[in-house]
Amino acid sequence: MSASYIPDFTRASDIAWSQDKQNLLMQGEIFVETRSHNAWGGAVTAWMYVPLVRSNVWQQLTDYPRWVQYFPDITKSEIIQRGEVKRLYQAAQKAFLFFTAQVEIYVQVAEEIGQRIQFRMEKGTFEDFTANLELKDCGNGTLVAYSVQATPNIPIPSMFIQQAMNLELPANMRKMRQVLCKGQ
Repeated sequence: MSASYIPDFTRASDIAWSQDKQNLLMQGEIFVETRSHNAWGGAVTAWMYVPLVRSNVWQQLTDYPRWVQYFPDITKSEIIQRGEVKRLYQAAQKAFLFFTAQVEIYVQVAEEIGQRIQFRMEKGTFEDFTANLELKDCGNGTLVAYSVQATPNIPIPSMFIQQAMNLELPANMRKMRQVLCKGQ
């Protein structure tokens, strides 16, 4: 599956995906797919079901200062420019075995209202960073696909980056769903 793929549970080509996974998604399961990005980076897509209508999920996700509640490692998320293309500043802190990494990033945010949010790095403590968040109606709720592709500016083999993404993103997505459902 591609990074921006959201299954269409009404299309025949997606029936196998939906039969096996739609029930698990609606029961709270998070599906994660990691990919290699380059020697020092990683890419991941996570899918989750949120039992809220898409307009409600959209309204909350585009409240960017609130992202500190969705992702525990994010310590700051602020809008620094509004308009057709927004600009955000985000800072995060992550503890590893023997050190704590602090990162910051300035991103351009392009919104396709109610459907997609694209984050593109302008500058920051990454070699590269892109993220896409897509929303699709699913039953009485919303299917959310979150894709991230990043290379830190410190040399960590991609295998470790992918493993960290695979372990941490599901917990972050569960936290996001919990906060979204409380904020309805």
